[in-house]
Amino acid sequence: MADERIRIEVEGAVAIMTASRPEKLNAFDIDMLKALAAACDAVEADRNVRVAILTGEGKAFSAGGDIKAWGGMDAAEFGHDWVRFGHRVFERLATLRMPVIAALNGHALGGGLELAATADIRIAERQVKIGLPETSLGMVPGWSGTQRLVSRFGAQIVRRMVLGGEMFSAEEARAEGLVDAVVETGTVMQAARDYAARIASRGPAALEISKLMIASANGEDNGAAVEALGSILVAKTGDLKEGVAAFSEKREARFKGEW
Repeated sequence: MADERIRIEVEGAVAIMTASRPEKLNAFDIDMLKALAAACDAVEADRNVRVAILTGEGKAFSAGGDIKAWGGMDAAEFGHDWVRFGHRVFERLATLRMPVIAALNGHALGGGLELAATADIRIAERQVKIGLPETSLGMVPGWSGTQRLVSRFGAQIVRRMVLGGEMFSAEEARAEGLVDAVVETGTVMQAARDYAARIASRGPAALEISKLMIASANGEDNGAAVEALGSILVAKTGDLKEGVAAFSEKREARFKGEW
């Protein structure tokens, strides 16, 4: 990719997406959000990829949104160009067709935790701290911290982070269900690769459909999930093939109701 702020490396069936702005603790600005959206499109388009790993370069997974990127925006710019755009990009990541593993190599704070929450599985190194400090700046979580995080982890733990400003160690986060596993410092990428190999050994169609079904059961993007599942099913039928053929041949379709 031309923009190296989100690097993509493909290792067989696994795509590794690395936030690469280490001098800013991988904090996001608008260009980095755009790079993430482009990276999602690229990974989605590679049909050989069955699992994605999301991680950060350097000491942090991500410190969230770069204050310098949004601090000078007026209210309209902040709401539309920053919050809504970032929300759309994170939603794109959360709805990738393949399972996503977040490999937390360092702290995941604010938007960094919201980024990690888009993943299906989270593995954290022991030194990692997790929290949502936005209210200390007089703002609220804007990239689904009060929505996806509540849906996936429960309202009370989010209240403690947002209202009380509580920060959690990796072990505390695991006990609260915020992360799925804790590993020693420096080992998270190997742990993520091992788990990715475990996922990649399973049926890719079953993985994609299961991810949609689980998201629907959890109240996440129900409409899109239902329509995607229905469309996949119909695309496998003889009726769709007959309908397309009839259109191309300018004749009346002869549907048989074949599944």
